[in-house]
Amino acid sequence: MLILGIETATVQAGCAIGGHEGVLASAHSAKGKRHAENLTPAIAFICEQAQIELSEIGLVAVDIGPGLFTGLRVGVATAKAVAFALRVPMIGVSSLDLLAFPVRFTPRLIVAAIDARRNELYYALYRQVPGGVQRISEPTVGSADDLASELLALSEEVLLVGDGAHRYREAFDGLTKVEIVDQGNSFPSAASLVQLAHAQALREDFQQIDSIQPMYLRRPDAEINWATRDSAP
Repeated sequence: MLILGIETATVQAGCAIGGHEGVLASAHSAKGKRHAENLTPAIAFICEQAQIELSEIGLVAVDIGPGLFTGLRVGVATAKAVAFALRVPMIGVSSLDLLAFPVRFTPRLIVAAIDARRNELYYALYRQVPGGVQRISEPTVGSADDLASELLALSEEVLLVGDGAHRYREAFDGLTKVEIVDQGNSFPSAASLVQLAHAQALREDFQQIDSIQPMYLRRPDAEINWATRDSAP
């Protein structure tokens, strides 16, 4: 089964195609808020690179967040449109799971952290298990200081990954047991999305198109801005 993975939860958007042979082609770009105009050409590009037709796709996987509101809407809407047109099932995967997966071989506690803007992070905790990682906390939104205090209380070795870790690095610099993964792994990867979706597909753990929804842990920034303006004296 060939899988198309679509990832747009952060400032870096990407897509990938793969299956039992691994990832056949992928493309990522970071052009701010231009996900909508870049995604369709990127999908066409990876189809060409993998030498397949879009009609050969048997499953569509999508990053459901948490992440940037507009990016998530674009990615989920595009993934649903493709799945509906091809009449194929879907799988939704958390952006935080995608961040943790590439560093799964560490025995340390893994913390995935995405920049949520407004001086906040989306984050979750993970531990290594055979074949991957297991999330041991629900995705949360909070300040970098909140997360730093939580990690200090745990008093164990931590591997911190994600653009949120770099954006608010000063909050973690004083924690001697916390190591921040380099910037090459700062964003969720469409290649990881394909790999995780393939494992779920083998278990036939599919989802109905209507059940796939973006994971919003707070209101959109625009809505917050309007509320703030309306409450101003």
